Amino acid sequence: MRQSTLRALNRAAELTRQNRFTEAVLLAEPVILAADSYEGEEIRRWLIEHVADFTGETERETA
Repeated sequence: MRQSTLRALNRAAELTRQNRFTEAVLLAEPVILAADSYEGEEIRRWLIEHVADFTGETERETA
């Protein structure tokens, strides 16, 4: 994944934790849409692995 993509995703996570979801989407959406299929798959894996970065949760709750 390109470093610029990773920086955008990390910043979007930070904005989301600050309840600035609209800004997070405005930042991340163009990066995600511009990704080729290989980078898109890397982004998908990164998002799955970093859910807590967006939610601020330290542990997954079990139901």
